[in-house]
Amino acid sequence: MQNFTNLERIDPQKRGSNERKKDFKEIYEIFKPQDASSQADRCVQCGDPYCHNKCPLHNYIPFWLRSIALKDLETAFGLSNETNPFPEITGRICPHDRLCEGDCTLEQDGYSAVTIGSIETFISENGFKKGFKPRFAKKFTDKKVAIVGSGPAGFSAATYLMRSGINVEMFEKANRPGGLLTYGIPNFKLEKEVVFRRFKFLQDAGMKLFLNVEVGKDIDFKELMENYDAVFIGIGAEKSKKANLAGENAEGVFMAIDFLRNIQQKHFNEVYDHKYNVEGKNVIVIGGGDTAMDCIRTSLREGAKSVKCLYRRDVVNMPGSKKEFKNAKEEGAEFTFCASPKEILLNEKSQVIGVEMLKTQLTQKDESGRQRVVVVDKSEFRVDCDIVIFALGFDIHKPNFLSENGIETNKWGEIVADEGMECTKSFVFTGGDCFRGSDLVVTAAQDGKIAAETIIKKLLNSSKVKL
Repeated sequence: MQNFTNLERIDPQKRGSNERKKDFKEIYEIFKPQDASSQADRCVQCGDPYCHNKCPLHNYIPFWLRSIALKDLETAFGLSNETNPFPEITGRICPHDRLCEGDCTLEQDGYSAVTIGSIETFISENGFKKGFKPRFAKKFTDKKVAIVGSGPAGFSAATYLMRSGINVEMFEKANRPGGLLTYGIPNFKLEKEVVFRRFKFLQDAGMKLFLNVEVGKDIDFKELMENYDAVFIGIGAEKSKKANLAGENAEGVFMAIDFLRNIQQKHFNEVYDHKYNVEGKNVIVIGGGDTAMDCIRTSLREGAKSVKCLYRRDVVNMPGSKKEFKNAKEEGAEFTFCASPKEILLNEKSQVIGVEMLKTQLTQKDESGRQRVVVVDKSEFRVDCDIVIFALGFDIHKPNFLSENGIETNKWGEIVADEGMECTKSFVFTGGDCFRGSDLVVTAAQDGKIAAETIIKKLLNSSKVKL
């Protein structure tokens, strides 16, 4: 181990930008075994591993890196899957530069971080090729939990409940399971068979999955509370934030999640709204996070004539992953920083013809540690376009069944829960974006894991459960 002085960091090879823009297939290759082993051998095996501490799931990162360095795939697979409900997914989509890799000791000491995310993906993908499978209980109890929503939080909760022998029945309103993983994250970052394979493991282990069933509409929430020992709510945050600008409700102005969902439905050959066709159009994306990059890169693949990203802060303060920004630039996106939208410009037919922008400046940091944004007076400038996509984050869509059943929410519509993820209604639990607001897949997975731990303790009368 500790070969960081002899070996430089390498990332997996990715397809050339001109080639990959022609399709929606994943752009990164999986590490070859020798590359994974040598890259894992760069780990210094810290006594107090910052990578482990920074990971919301507290994955056993140094341990499975050591196993891969020693070419012990089976041990690495077991360790990786122990703390993570879907490591091959987080290995692909986590912002590693902001989490585990960003806190890698090598990164802090002036070297390049260990390629943690890519090795995490390698472990599962090569383990599956060897026939390894995630473990679940061999015998199940008579306890049964209903899970509302199949996104990352519910997905995670189901995994840990079934490992402990608790039966799970999951209700999903869409045609396919996965929530955000399926309909919100484009295939070029996460091919959907990767998601569906994990659900197949759960179903093979006994989980019942009910698709096209919306709780509160097709089935009453009260019925779930009466017929199950516990209920987990993982309905995410699906309401796009608006900028409250003149013209934002016009034809040609899209919200990010609506755009991404409809394009994914198109690729599934499902019914979709053809108004989201951007072929031959000049597209502007407003926002600087990973969702904005997803919209940019999707637009390019859908044949947009040009794609520009406008962001109110500078490149250093972009909230998304550095690699996603780099990939978007490689694929042909243009970026304008320190610019904030003032008004959507329309023609006499109320069609989008551009955006009037204002220049901004960054000043002192606020309480969150980020620099404040100040608009520069009389700094208006125009950017012409045919389509505007707002990628400003998401709010909670609060279903009526929450208040109707005594489940409290806060002023933002987020479900209130205690440290064990139990809501104000006993034996009702929650997690993910509907609890904490729009956040990462990995934080939703941790919420689901904590909720499962609490449910197991309550239903199985155990005080020693620690997942």
